[in-house]
Amino acid sequence: MISHKALLNHSKSYLSADPKNSNDEYVSVLPMPWIMEQTYAVGKWCISRMKVNFVEEAETLFDDLREIGPTFILFGPRVWEQMAADIRSKVMDSSFIKRGIYGLSMKLMSLKSNFLIKLLCEFLVNRWLRDQLGLSFVKSAATGGAALGPDTFKFFVNIGIPLRQLYGQTEQIGAYTIHRKGDIDFDSVGFPFDTVKIDIDKPDEEGIGEIKVNNKNCMQGYLNVKENFLSNGWFFTGDAGYINKMGHLVVIDRMSDLSYTAQNLRYSPQYIENKLKFSSYIAEAAVIGSGKEYLSAIICIRYSVLSKWAENKRIGFTTYSDLANKTEIESLITSETKKVNDTLPDKQRIKKFVLLYKEFDADDDELTRTKKLRRNFVIKKYSDIVEALYGDKKTIDINTSVKLQDGGVQKINTKLNIINMENINGI
Repeated sequence: MISHKALLNHSKSYLSADPKNSNDEYVSVLPMPWIMEQTYAVGKWCISRMKVNFVEEAETLFDDLREIGPTFILFGPRVWEQMAADIRSKVMDSSFIKRGIYGLSMKLMSLKSNFLIKLLCEFLVNRWLRDQLGLSFVKSAATGGAALGPDTFKFFVNIGIPLRQLYGQTEQIGAYTIHRKGDIDFDSVGFPFDTVKIDIDKPDEEGIGEIKVNNKNCMQGYLNVKENFLSNGWFFTGDAGYINKMGHLVVIDRMSDLSYTAQNLRYSPQYIENKLKFSSYIAEAAVIGSGKEYLSAIICIRYSVLSKWAENKRIGFTTYSDLANKTEIESLITSETKKVNDTLPDKQRIKKFVLLYKEFDADDDELTRTKKLRRNFVIKKYSDIVEALYGDKKTIDINTSVKLQDGGVQKINTKLNIINMENINGI
């Protein structure tokens, strides 16, 4: 239950951290039931009078962005990840010279470059990329709803999009932290608004504990529930995190998802999953390892990109399942996984993985409607695959059916290969 007063006052606090006025153009792409859309399209509009635009259809989003030229946008992490993947996909289809210029620019931007190098990258690549995305006029961009991988975050900042990460809950009327301009940390979600206090409950030796928030502009309670949802004025988020040396809040994962291996090694599945998904070729991943001897993963390929890659390589295939089972695809994903492993501590590296015969889908309850992975559900649903990942098998037989978007059913009878990363040099 949310009062108009709380919605407007919280929007006012948000505007203090990220000012808007009547000259700003906002493109609404979020469903109205999501609290952030109520904050933007209703609360912030009432105060700042920024223009609220609506896309014609979900499929016309990027065409509409180019037509509107927004100054402010908010996308969920999956949209940003898809945009980054689409850029790389189009680069793959471009000429040798364009691929070379893009590769050089990305390499230069990853270094601590000076003003002249940044200007060169801006002239050669960045301004054109922003134009293709319809983001040439963006002055403020945000992501929220789930964690965005640091690599994807850095990619967009490097090409000149002023992306900042948000954090919040519906109970607190959406976001209540954001990065300040000029103080961006790719691993954090920034600072709390001026009306919000944040603390860490029962921190361990590393300062990690449950995030709790005190916000005077929060909801009144749950409908038909008498119990107070606050504890002495504090709301316990259920998320694990810590406050770093710069004062930024760093969110690691859900407390319930923060896992321990059989050796009592703590790790964050979400952190590793986000690193995997920075690859243009990986759409989703579920990292497994709670109570196990080592970490493994169920990986879904990004069909839109890999289908083009396979066509360019003259690799014949028929369906998603057939493509995911190709030796060349397995080798490519193995290489991408190795790159991620090289950035992780030894005991947090992926030892085995399998390429799933389908994508994770919200209609199959594998993802939420905001595209968050329902990891525990996925592990339970694919328990036979999980069992094989921790056994001696090299393959697993699959005989199942999947529901198609048009309502039809496709039978899948295939054999999945279990890739053992220990057989790869350097792992």
